[in-house]
Amino acid sequence: MPTPSASTHSEYFRPEALKRIHKLELRARFIMEGLLSGRHKSPFFGQSLEFAQHRQYAAGDDLRRIDWKVWGRQDRFFVKQYEDETNLRAALLVDCSRSMHYSRTPATMTKFDYAATLAVSIAWQLLRQQDAVGGFCFDSQIRQTVPQRTNRNHLNSLIQALETAKPQEKTDQGTDLGSVLLQAAEKFPRRGLVCLFSDLFAPRPELWKSLKLLRSRGHDILVFHILDDDELEFTFQGPTRFLGLEGHDALRCNPRALRDGYLEAMGEFLDEIRHGCAANQTDYALVRTSDPFDKTLSSVLLKRRH
Repeated sequence: MPTPSASTHSEYFRPEALKRIHKLELRARFIMEGLLSGRHKSPFFGQSLEFAQHRQYAAGDDLRRIDWKVWGRQDRFFVKQYEDETNLRAALLVDCSRSMHYSRTPATMTKFDYAATLAVSIAWQLLRQQDAVGGFCFDSQIRQTVPQRTNRNHLNSLIQALETAKPQEKTDQGTDLGSVLLQAAEKFPRRGLVCLFSDLFAPRPELWKSLKLLRSRGHDILVFHILDDDELEFTFQGPTRFLGLEGHDALRCNPRALRDGYLEAMGEFLDEIRHGCAANQTDYALVRTSDPFDKTLSSVLLKRRH
């Protein structure tokens, strides 16, 4: 089977991690139609379907969909594929706000870089399955939008959008998750899989409202909650000056005096996120930027597979 092409020099494309997950299928529990192998029949059959592309004939395909003109030219069987016949429609939403720019040291990966790498890895797998993938990058608003497509070269469009939307250090944009997810519901109205990559440092009431709306429209939702080890463990030592990445004032303090209170607040934050996602039938994965990519992807995909 041909695999999606990509800019192999991109820091967001990690073939060594993808080798570990190539046998796993990213399955959405609520929106897959038909059998789990081959093409999936469209629930909109009979309406005006938009032609998308050709694909090679596979056993079990409807013979009425064979393009005989192509057979006459190439002596191989190809069937016509329509937009509503893709296995899955996925929207990858990547937070590019300033808080996602954080990393423990200049030599380590930022939360945004980690999120972008996960997003590209998932897109690679979905395109390999001939699924439709699109999405956007956002902070307080949508910065880059990529339409849902199924062709192999589409991975380059996703990578380009991510590379263009890197967080900018001289901006103070926050994260408006509620508004962004509402826009996602409008931009991707057909039910599908929505993957959110974010540190979720945003007002939660609006987040729960938006997740509820997406679920009510039939979307399957997977949240990758991406945090740095510093944020989870707060191991700072000695007098430290903390800078607000999204418009907050700087704070000078002895971090050891704040550690217990910080960890308690972080624990409450994580519990709220887990319970909120569960209440809205949303798959949730807490991800450290120190975790290997293949470990993160394999764990999430295996969990969904079962």
